[in-house]
Amino acid sequence: MANKDAAFGFRPAGKVGQNADNGGLSEHNINASETVIYHNDLVKMKADHGIEVAAAGGNVLGSLNGVFYTDATTSKPTFSNYSPGSNTADDIKGFIYDDPYQRFECQSNNSGASQATDINNCADIEYTAGAAPNYVSKSELDDSTNAAGAATLKIMGLSRDPDNNTVGSANVNWIVSINEHEYGKGVNGI
Repeated sequence: MANKDAAFGFRPAGKVGQNADNGGLSEHNINASETVIYHNDLVKMKADHGIEVAAAGGNVLGSLNGVFYTDATTSKPTFSNYSPGSNTADDIKGFIYDDPYQRFECQSNNSGASQATDINNCADIEYTAGAAPNYVSKSELDDSTNAAGAATLKIMGLSRDPDNNTVGSANVNWIVSINEHEYGKGVNGI
């Protein structure tokens, strides 16, 4: 059966080792008037300690769950599942799944090349902007970068989603971890 083509970014899917997953999120600053960060987009640290959308290559911090800020127009506290690009608030906090042991489910952008032998390989991400009305990420695992060498993501297994776990077919959903994590042992990690 063919897999559905319905990218959703990088949604949390438990932790490595199956330790207790309390759903805790860390708060990180987002600067006003930055580009849009969609729900489940992977993000990275900036030099000023804020966060921004991650692209292929370099360390990644985690996945955005939502933001909280005081609306600059209405002065009302606001929670949103994404960070609007035109937001001029000066107190934007992003809630990030940033545990280095967090696993994520994501969709591959491939055209049928995914195989069970891809497990334990690494791959980069392909950033694609989300869309209204839900503002959910459309980023995917870039299957063209799937190899045994270092890359942003580590493929850990196949998703249990019955609509997207047919290998050898396009749009396979994988379980991945962040291989080049900001808090890991990479060049810029701890």
